[in-house]
Amino acid sequence: MKKSIFSIICLLFIVSSYAQEIGNFMGMQRMVSPEIGESQVTFRISAPYADDVDLSVSWMSGSTINMRKDDQGVWSVSLPTPDPEIYTYNFIVDGLSVSDPSNTFMQRDGNRYFSVILIPGELTENYYEANERGNLEQVWYNSSTLGIERRMFVYTPYGYADSKEDYPVLYLLHGAGGDEDAWSTMGRACQILDNLIEKGLAKPMICVMPNGNPTQIAAQTLMIDEKQTSSNGGGMGGSSYPKSIVEDIVPYIESYYQVDARPRSRALAGLSMGGGHTITTSLMYPEVFDYICPLSAAYGFGRSAEDAEAQKKEDEKKFKALDDAGLKLYFLACGNTDFLFEGSNSIDKMLTELDIDHTYYVTDGGHTWSNWRKYLNTFAPLLFK
Repeated sequence: MKKSIFSIICLLFIVSSYAQEIGNFMGMQRMVSPEIGESQVTFRISAPYADDVDLSVSWMSGSTINMRKDDQGVWSVSLPTPDPEIYTYNFIVDGLSVSDPSNTFMQRDGNRYFSVILIPGELTENYYEANERGNLEQVWYNSSTLGIERRMFVYTPYGYADSKEDYPVLYLLHGAGGDEDAWSTMGRACQILDNLIEKGLAKPMICVMPNGNPTQIAAQTLMIDEKQTSSNGGGMGGSSYPKSIVEDIVPYIESYYQVDARPRSRALAGLSMGGGHTITTSLMYPEVFDYICPLSAAYGFGRSAEDAEAQKKEDEKKFKALDDAGLKLYFLACGNTDFLFEGSNSIDKMLTELDIDHTYYVTDGGHTWSNWRKYLNTFAPLLFK
């Protein structure tokens, strides 16, 4: 019985959505949702047969907002316009979570999909499309280290195709649950770099966004089975993926793209799990990258006190070797309510005790994309100076 009711709800929602789109096609007034005003933002959805519709928004996590239905079967609610940022939301129609059929701006977070709202303001001005836009390519490469062919995303800046110059490269790593398109979708990496470069705030650069899950050939949306082999183990704390970055990905990029293949033109950055990969890779290969940027890094997470102390002594030697190799920037960032904040504090303390020049950028907030977008906006202009 419950299964039948659920199927009916799904069918009614699909019918109402199609009716809405047919109306748009026939020239009827298009439903606007979300409608962003100076003081309020209004959400609407056509669901004439629904008994209850609620709204869930990311800036009010933990609660839902009741919507009201008019005589046309359109449910709506207006909320105070939040601060400039990128937010996600979804409707709950008779208990079923659905996206906004009037909004084409969507975001995938692992296996979850959300409608997106972008509130304009100074903070978000680099999240919109620039006038001079680069290209984003889906690139397949052979990873001999992991024993599989894999996919990565590669951003090339505006003017790259017609240029004769060699470009520096930022290798940008995602976190747990993400994949190779996390930074370009949730992180707005292409828009941020386009805007910074166009404004003359950042040097034109290539940005490489690989898949940090060693068993994945590509994002799960391609429906390609994962390949577990003896050579591709090692997730957050393993060494196989960091080895693959240096021995598979960097050589590929330097063979097929116009790049300056010197350490001073290579940067490595990553968030969460990718922050852990950034630290591990830079310590394993201290002479490869001159710019290191761990963001909300998964460093020392879950270690016992005894293991942490032993690892600290080993890492101190490696951090010193990294500094001696010609480190130009160590940009460490984390939110002050992030569950990984103490790990960043310990890195800051270690670097300070070792007298290694670094930047520790602490922001409000936790383990969120709002912080990671802000960090990219902040450290990208510091690269390759």
